[in-house]
Amino acid sequence: MTGLGGSQDGQTPVDADDAQYLNDDYAWIRSRDELNDAEASNIADGLLWLGDQVLEPGDLLHQSFLRELHRRMFGEVWTWAGKLRQRDTTIGVLPSRIQEELQVLLGDAAFWIEQETFGSSEICVRFHHRLVFVHPFVNGNGRHARLAAGALADSLGLGADHLTWGRRSGVPASEARRYYLDALRAADTGDYAALLANAIS
Repeated sequence: MTGLGGSQDGQTPVDADDAQYLNDDYAWIRSRDELNDAEASNIADGLLWLGDQVLEPGDLLHQSFLRELHRRMFGEVWTWAGKLRQRDTTIGVLPSRIQEELQVLLGDAAFWIEQETFGSSEICVRFHHRLVFVHPFVNGNGRHARLAAGALADSLGLGADHLTWGRRSGVPASEARRYYLDALRAADTGDYAALLANAIS
């Protein structure tokens, strides 16, 4: 795949295949730094929107809510925001199975809450992991799943800042990300201990 524009001052160019999906107002973006800044601003707006919602667990456990949250997080920057993935990716279920797998997850989460199958923190972490595993959107799945799990935690009475995903651990961001990814892989095998520890550290 060909980069869009050349590298300047060490900045990594945005891939041309990705750039075609930028909204018109952001078509000027050329570098990953510029893209990161634009996405961060959009996600901040999404957080403000989420903070204005008064949500019960039942309000969150709908595909329409998950899609709207993703749209609020990325819709200013990307044309694919809030739309379920239509193409294969290196991770995630087949596009034809996304809606079905999401519905199974939402039903499972509602059951866990009703039956108190796990503690509230673990319910949120399992919900997060499964959402990432399904990988319903083209991009932004990890960030979206963390916000969705945080909203679920808040709705369960744990507080909006209960899940911190390593922010309180004091380790460098690169190391914290590596630990998070390793914990996600462990959860793929059914071992949620590391991911749960990461989520509340």
